[in-house]
Parts: sequence; structure tokens; C-alpha cells
Amino acid sequence: MYHLAILESTVDNRIFGLDFQLGFDAFVQMLAVGFLFFFLSYVLWNPARNMLNKRKEKIKNEMETAKADMAKAMSLKSEYEKKLQNADKDVDEILSEGRKKALARENQIVDEANEEAKKIRERAEREIELEKSKVKDEVKHEMINVASAIAGKFVAKELDEKEQAKLIDDTLEEMGENTWQS
Repeated sequence: MYHLAILESTVDNRIFGLDFQLGFDAFVQMLAVGFLFFFLSYVLWNPARNMLNKRKEKIKNEMETAKADMAKAMSLKSEYEKKLQNADKDVDEILSEGRKKALARENQIVDEANEEAKKIRERAEREIELEKSKVKDEVKHEMINVASAIAGKFVAKELDEKEQAKLIDDTLEEMGENTWQS
């Protein structure tokens, strides 16, 4: 029990013994931890922060570039849509103009054809009139020839009615029926 008494005398009634040495050790450890904190923050934290800031700046620049590209693409898209609408209008105008020109050309061709047909008809009518006048002249000459032939036969011989009728029929047969019918 002697040991126990010695132990009891050295141990204070304190659970945690706070003395000068413990305080100094704690202070040195806190100072070391603080020094390590500042040293490591300077050596490790600042480069990591700088890297993160650079990355953030790069991402920000890329986002701005992407927004600018998107805006440019949208403006190009709207421009192309306008061009497509204008192209449709231009195509419609060109087709309309082509139809108008084709219709005008068609009318011109029809008018020219009608004019040509009118000229051909007038020429044909003139030729028909000339042919009629020629035929009339020929018939007159034939009639004169027939009349002279008949008169010559009558003069050469005096005939009775039967002979005269027969003479006219013979003369008509000589001339042919086609001469009188045309």
C-alpha cells in the first residue's frame, strides 16, 4: 500500500493535468499547424485556385463564344429563311412572267396564223374569180363557135324543125356535156 500512497501524493485531484510544458507543447503544435497551413495553402492552394480560376475563365469565354455563335447562327437562319421566302416569290414572279410572255406569244402566233389564213383565203378567192372569168370567157368563145357552127349549118341548108333539133343535139354532143356543166 505504500505504492499506492506515493501514487496518491503525486497525482493531484485533477483529471487533466495542465502545466506549463503542456501549454508550451500545445502552442508549438498550433504554431506548426498554422505554419503548415499557410505554407501548404501557398504551395498547394494558390496554384489550385489559380488553375480553377483559369478554368472558370476559359469556360466563361467558351460560353460567350458559344452564345455569339448561336446568335450568329440564328441570324443566318432567319436570313436564309427570308431568302427562301423571297426565292419562292421570285420563282412565282418568274413563272408568272413566263406565262404572260407565253400567252402573248401564243396570241401573236394565232394572230399571225389568222392573218396568213386570211391572205391565203383572199388569194384563193381571187384565183377562183380569175378562173371563173376565164371559164366564162371560154364558154362565151365556145358558144360563139357553136352559134357560128349552127348558123353556118343553117345557112348552108335550110332545115326543118326535126333536122334543126338533131343538128343542135349533134353539136352539143361534139362539145361534150362537161363544157356546159362547168
